[in-house]
Amino acid sequence: MGYSDGSLPPMLNDEIDEVLKNGNELCDIEGGYRITDSVKWDKSNFNILLDEVSFDIHKVIFQQIKKSNIIAIFACTAGKKITDISKEIMKDGDLLKGYVYDLFGSIVVESAMDLIQDSLQKEMAALALKITNRFSPGYCGWEVAEQKKLFSLLPEHFCGIELTDSCLMQPAKSVSGIIGIGESVKYNGYTCNICDASSCMYKNLKYR
Repeated sequence: MGYSDGSLPPMLNDEIDEVLKNGNELCDIEGGYRITDSVKWDKSNFNILLDEVSFDIHKVIFQQIKKSNIIAIFACTAGKKITDISKEIMKDGDLLKGYVYDLFGSIVVESAMDLIQDSLQKEMAALALKITNRFSPGYCGWEVAEQKKLFSLLPEHFCGIELTDSCLMQPAKSVSGIIGIGESVKYNGYTCNICDASSCMYKNLKYR
């Protein structure tokens, strides 16, 4: 949340303790991935074709996954309840507590996806393959509108996630994207420096 060690206000610390105490009851986590080896590259336009569906992933992501010959298409959600609770609390006027619940939902879905990615890494390692970092629409120039094409490659209602008319995911605390797989790909421990998302809390914390 941007605070250095030991500087968290007591009131905020109490709010966090409450969320953590109730955490297991607040989330309905679902996630998974689908693997495809139908992968083609358009180097001139920085596009990738998955099952003949074209994605304009732009140069930054293209350079990170261009050595992949297999792609994992993933989605994960923390469920609807955590967002509903956050909104109710904010509506009642407790903006701080509502924000803590909202932040908790974001952390939960990213942590759950970390575990799914770890599982994928182990599965691929058994086949002498490596994986890249995960990349999502809305980052590094990849348009959010391409969520529709991404979800067209997943089973219908995958993990209970639906898209709004503006291609935002519902439940709100959900993530989706792609992970490259291959013999020569590389996982980078830190890639915030290649991303242009200036409002990302993780990137901002890194540079504090």
